[in-house]
Order: sequence, then C-alpha cells, then structure tokens
Amino acid sequence: MGPVLAGVLQLLALIAALALAYVPLGTYMARVYSSDKHWRVEKWIYKGIGANPNTEMRWPAYLRGVLAFSAVSVVFLYLLQRLQGHLPGSLGFKAIDPDQAFNTAVSFVTNTNWQSYYGEQAMGHVVQTAGLAVQNFVSAAVGIAVAVALVRGFARSRTGELGNFWSDLVRGVTRILLPLSVVAAIVLVACGAIQNFSGIHEVGQFMGGHQQWNGGAVASQEAIKEIGTNGGGYFNANSAHPFENPTPFTNLFEIFLLLVIPFALTRTFGIMVGSIKQGYAILATMATIWVGFIALMMWTEFAHHGPALQIAGGAMEGKETRIGVGASSIFAVSTTLTSTGAVDSFHSSFTGLGGGITMLGMQLGEIAPGGTGSGLYGMLVMAIIAVFIAGLMVGRTPEYLGKKIGTREIKFAACYILITPALVLIFTAAAMALPTPGNSMTNSGAHGFSEILYAYTSAANNNGSAFAGLNADTQWFNSTLGLAMVLGRFLPMVFVLALAGSLAEQKPVPATAGTLRTEKPLFTGLLVGAILIITGLTYFPALALGPLAEGLAS
Repeated sequence: MGPVLAGVLQLLALIAALALAYVPLGTYMARVYSSDKHWRVEKWIYKGIGANPNTEMRWPAYLRGVLAFSAVSVVFLYLLQRLQGHLPGSLGFKAIDPDQAFNTAVSFVTNTNWQSYYGEQAMGHVVQTAGLAVQNFVSAAVGIAVAVALVRGFARSRTGELGNFWSDLVRGVTRILLPLSVVAAIVLVACGAIQNFSGIHEVGQFMGGHQQWNGGAVASQEAIKEIGTNGGGYFNANSAHPFENPTPFTNLFEIFLLLVIPFALTRTFGIMVGSIKQGYAILATMATIWVGFIALMMWTEFAHHGPALQIAGGAMEGKETRIGVGASSIFAVSTTLTSTGAVDSFHSSFTGLGGGITMLGMQLGEIAPGGTGSGLYGMLVMAIIAVFIAGLMVGRTPEYLGKKIGTREIKFAACYILITPALVLIFTAAAMALPTPGNSMTNSGAHGFSEILYAYTSAANNNGSAFAGLNADTQWFNSTLGLAMVLGRFLPMVFVLALAGSLAEQKPVPATAGTLRTEKPLFTGLLVGAILIITGLTYFPALALGPLAEGLAS
C-alpha cells in the first residue's frame, strides 16, 4: 500500500468514526445542558463553592462568573508552580521562574497550553496532575459553557437570561469531559501509553551519556488534552512521543478525540434551537473547510521534488516514521483548525506551504470545527456576519434563526472578529521591530519571520502549538505571549455573551418568503466564502512575507 492511499484510508476511517459518534454524543450533550436535575456529586460541588445552580443569569452575571473563575484558576496554578520545590512528588525539580509560571498558568487556564519549557524536565507529578490536568478539564468546560449560553440566546426570546454558569461548568466536567476521558485513557493504556507515578530513572546509554526518563500519569492527561482541545504535552515531544502516542492506531484515535466534541456540538446546537437542519448546515461548513485543508496539506507534503523525497514517500523531515506523512498531515490540520495545539510532527519542518496551511487554520479563528465550545460560538458569529452580508445584497434587514441582526448585534460580531487579528499582527510587528526578540529565532529570512508569526497566531487564537525553532522561554515572549493568550481568550467571550444577551431579549421574527434559508447548501457556500475572505485576507500580507515567500522560493 502506498503512503498516499494509506493517508486517504485513514481519513475515511476517521470520518466514519466521527459520523458514528455524531448523533449520540450531540444528542446527549443537548440533554445535559437542557436538564433541570442535578446529580448528587454536583450538589456537593455547588455547596462547596457556594453557588446556586438554579439561578438564571443575564449576560453580565454570566461573564463575571467566567472571569472570576478563570482569575482564581490563574492565581492557583501560578502559586502551585512557584511552590513546586516544596511539594511532594516534585521529582527534585525547582520552582518555576516567575515569568514562565505566569505564562504557563495563563496558557492552561485559557485552553491554550502553550509550553515554553520541557515538560519532563520541569514539572513534577503534583503540578502535572493537580494543576495542569485539572485546568485541561475546567478550561474546556468554560468554552462549552459560553457556547451553550450563545445557543440559548438564539433559542430563548423576550428574556436576557442565559442559564447558570456554575451549573454549565460543573455539568461539562462531570457529565461530558470526565466520562469520555476515563474511557479514552483506558484505551490509550491498553495500546501502550504509560500511566504511573514513577520517578526519574536511567534507561541506558545514549551517544556516550546516560539517558533518563521519568514516568507520570500520561494516558489520563493525554485523554483530556485531546478531548478538551487543550494540547499540552506531558513530554516536550508532545504527541510525537511514544509514551503519549505509541502506535498509528493511537495517533488516529487521538485525532478522533480532538474532533469529536466540536463536531458533535453542531447537533447539540440544532436540537437546542429546534432545527436539526441548522445544525447540519454549520456541520457542513466546518467539514468542508476541514476536508479542504487536509487535501491541500497532503498535496503539499506528498509533492515529490527530488529523489530523496520520492524514496521517503514524502517530506519526512520532522515526522515520525511510525506515523507517516498522511497521518501527520491529518493531525496537523486537525490540531490547528481546533484549539488543541497537540502535535505528532513538527510544523516548522513541513514544506513552506504546508507550514502556511497550519497558520491559516488558526488564523481563520479555529472554527472548522474549532475548540470545545469556542469553535461553535466562533462559527455562529461568522454565520451572523454572512447573514448580514446577504442582507446587504438584497436590501433587507438580516435575520438568523428568527432573530433580527441589527446594529447592536453586528457591532458585537465585528468586534469579535477584529480582536484576534489585531493581537497577532501588533505583537508580531513589535517583536520584529525590536532588537531583542529577534535573537530567539533559529532561522533568518521568511522562515524566521514565520516562527514569530506562528507563535503569536497560536497564542492569540488559544491554540498552543509551536512552529519550533523559536526560543520562547524569555521574559519578552513569556510576557507578551501570555498577554496575547488572556486577551485572545476573554475579550471575544465578552462580545459573545453580550451578543447572546441581546439575542435572548428579542422576540422571534416569523420567516417570510424573503427570509434567507440558512439551512440550505447555498448558505453553507456563502458562509465558507465569508470565512475565507473576511478572516483569511486579513492575514494575507503577513503570510506573504512568511510561508508563502518560503513556499514559492523552494
């Protein structure tokens, strides 16, 4: 079997698995967020945090809950790292430096999971499990909660109430993320991923020296890392490490895990707004972009420009031989079109155009299918923009799901789509203009520029993957990337929740002969075009200086 055919067959198997999980998981999540009953363990949690899960919240109160919880999480994780040297199970590692502790705390709380450190050489068992793994659960649950609040904004009328943040947060963890992670972790352990609390031990000689490895609760963290579209690896090699991703099967399984909730949330959306077809329209948009990007990536990586690449079956630099070009391409596209950030290959070693595809996937807003929750609300904001454009074309007030898209709503949507590009381009320009940040680049020219552009794209979009080659463990990058993560996570949430509150206050508008049918393929095509033109062209000048210049020159 040739490598191209193997890659195509893996893609088809992945699509089949996602299709099988779509209806049951999407329906189950709709029931989770529509139920008025609380599990006993959930009642204990509410009592412990002093929250009343039955109190409905308007969008300012819901936002305060999101920000307060996230702020406390940042402080807790920061202190845990700073006190690591005094904690049991630290494996002898010292406390994390202040700037790196800030960067890491912000990174995991914002679901970014950017890592400017070597995991196996910096973090002990307590920080990994009680700190980083816990944030993998709750940061993902926050994203789903905000998405559900926006869906309720479409589903409800003549009320500003969007549900209860604390109830949505707890249910996301106890009823969705935790059960799925337990099952996934068992599968990974059965396939060879490690799960222990062993210390550091020598494994033999390596190039004249001693090689050491430490164990850890790797499988359990790997499971929620993918399911929650987090991405932080237990080891520096991330999902390219055999302890995290032992076989080609686990590689495909991990891709499935990082995609299954974002895709299934479109059915949850359709059920909650009372129209399954609307969910399918959003799903079709996501799937079209995802499959298109994979096809482009495979084409660039399988392009044979010489005998060496022909013998290897593609551009094998930076890729694991047990995984191959095809599966690496699927993983790279899936991880950058979601907010996962996990990698099974090094994107810096991809072809120039291949590296550009990974960047563009993040720059589109990671909405195909996007992160847990963030992908859905990002796509719904783009749907509002597309409906508004269509309204301008025919000269009538745009409507979406029975709600008028007026001046207030379009301002919220416009602010949402402008925040992230502004962060990426401003920080990238500052890093290139100042003399010190450029010293962190391993490469010069177009590829060196791509290293910095990728870093800020990853941070502001809360992805967390790295282009490699950039020494990001400096005060400048730890601070500015941390700031980009915070602003890129929470400023969009402000406008999403404000938009949800505005929509929920409206009364439904009956459909007429002139209403745009947003469940039809025509709207899907319009939405895909709006995404590629509005968000994609925003970054075109920067992409032209980096990956496009490199790709065209090769």
